[in-house]
Amino acid sequence: MTDDEVQAASRAILNGWLTMGEISFKFENDFRQKVGSSHAVAVNSCTAALHLALCAINLEADDEVIIPADTFTATGEVITYFKAKPVIADIEKDTHNISIKSIEEKITPRTRAIIPVHFSGQPCDMDEIMSIAEKHKLKVIEDAAHAFPARYKNRNVGTIGDITAFSFYATKTITAGEGGMITTENEEWAQRMKMLRLHGISKDAWKRYSAEGTYVYDVIEPGFKYNPTDISSAIASVQLSKSDEMNDRRLQITQRYIEAFRNNDAFIPYVVKPDRETCWHLYPLRLNPEALSISRDEFMIKLKQKGIVTSVHFIPLYRFTWYKNQGWDAADFANSEWVFEREISLPIYPSLTDEEVDYVIENVIEIAAQNLRIGSPAR
Repeated sequence: MTDDEVQAASRAILNGWLTMGEISFKFENDFRQKVGSSHAVAVNSCTAALHLALCAINLEADDEVIIPADTFTATGEVITYFKAKPVIADIEKDTHNISIKSIEEKITPRTRAIIPVHFSGQPCDMDEIMSIAEKHKLKVIEDAAHAFPARYKNRNVGTIGDITAFSFYATKTITAGEGGMITTENEEWAQRMKMLRLHGISKDAWKRYSAEGTYVYDVIEPGFKYNPTDISSAIASVQLSKSDEMNDRRLQITQRYIEAFRNNDAFIPYVVKPDRETCWHLYPLRLNPEALSISRDEFMIKLKQKGIVTSVHFIPLYRFTWYKNQGWDAADFANSEWVFEREISLPIYPSLTDEEVDYVIENVIEIAAQNLRIGSPAR
């Protein structure tokens, strides 16, 4: 965040229109053009975006939607809003993205959709997913909370699946503090989602209270309170304008991490497939338990003692109480368990300085060297 965002938010406050209005609509259109989609719908979170996407495809009670085990709970949560069932698939070890083999194993006559999650910003195997969806007449809703800007086989994420949901949460590659966006090529869905984001009314508040509007409106169907504000959209617009620059900085940081940890047997490299571009929302480092005498959690504690805060992405869904109560068992997700036991996410954000990156690298390598198993080949 810089003075540019502060000034944009101040202008939005001072112009007297605080909720969704012209600034939000301009951001919506600018984002659409940046991604290259036909339609974009601005909302107040990625969770709202996923919910409206499922509304658009008319998800119903007892339908099933396939999602990866390694994701934030919102991906599965929104499915339950319809009394439908989240069906958990395993992931790939190398990319942490949803496994094509596991998707195919999970399809039943009740399956309505697949929600692939582009982990850390790396696109999933979208050709294979779209092929499966076409074969079984399923919809594909991309959870791209991590994935702006990301590309798959020279196509922008946001133009591949039936609907794509983006996040502008505080930690994401561009942020408004909170916020989200939906992209789609389907005009009917886009118009319905725009209507549903503001209570299902036929005209938004901007049109009703602007010069060309009237007080009259209709409620087409019960909707939600999912609209953004012009204040948040003003911040997001500035972030969008410098997204390429911020993405370049993330890539620079990542390259330094990759080079630093590449030839150290204490670490297992994260793999990015050659036909796609990730935006590195996260930098996942996997620890090698065969080389280290301490656990992943102990490693994180030692980093924290050095002032380096890390996290784990993610606790697999089947480990949470609600999902356990639905019958999901860790024993059925070998790859997800393998990743969960090893993964830590290192600091990565555009304002991270070279000196701070060096400090992270030095301490990660030092802690590993100090805690090698006897006889380990790690170096």
